[in-house]
Amino acid sequence: METDWLFMDSHETQVGAVVESTIQQKLQSEELLNRFDLGLDCVDTTAAMRAVSDLLYAIGEDPGRDGLLDTPKRVAKAYQELVSGYTTDPVELVNNALFDCDYDDMVIVSPIDYYSLCEHHLLPFVGHAHVAYIPSGRIVGLSKIPRIVDMFSRRLQVQERLTQQIADFVDEVLEPRGVAVTLTAQHMCSMIRGVKKHNSNMTTSAMLGEFKLDRQLRNEFLLRTQHSNGS
Repeated sequence: METDWLFMDSHETQVGAVVESTIQQKLQSEELLNRFDLGLDCVDTTAAMRAVSDLLYAIGEDPGRDGLLDTPKRVAKAYQELVSGYTTDPVELVNNALFDCDYDDMVIVSPIDYYSLCEHHLLPFVGHAHVAYIPSGRIVGLSKIPRIVDMFSRRLQVQERLTQQIADFVDEVLEPRGVAVTLTAQHMCSMIRGVKKHNSNMTTSAMLGEFKLDRQLRNEFLLRTQHSNGS
């Protein structure tokens, strides 16, 4: 009997190793990297500093004055962080934190603070993300969902695409029965310029699998997250 248990443990370990290797291969594939705009080059800080200096000249400022002397360097350094999502390694992000589990009810991570940059004006939009999935034999470590949100928000974005990318990536990695994502945000491009509407929020959603097909399930997710706004 003890020999049987040892065989089962060894077999499960081998199966787990095969699954882990398959997931890593998927995360490293050119197809996935291209699909999610990953593996791009780091920010060229020299070029970024030169561009910031040119912009300061263009708006009538003097890059040589005391307050602006180090501004090009500071902005270039800031953008390394603001668009770090392009250079995130998905293998390192997931870091083997996928676990076999027979839990089959909704898993919700909410609210997740995030910030991004509007690709139209390079101005920030900030808000909260709500992410849920229904496992199909596999769950992911709790911290990985916020990291996935960061990977796609820390780049030039539109909120609609950001929402869909988060949902698609969770679906790609976990292969769950369903994925639901909603994002709310305030956009500086509409708050401090243009229409200047300070209290307007934008909400977007992406539903995959059972969340798309089952209205009751979708409503349960929305009900459980509608008051989870980080306030």
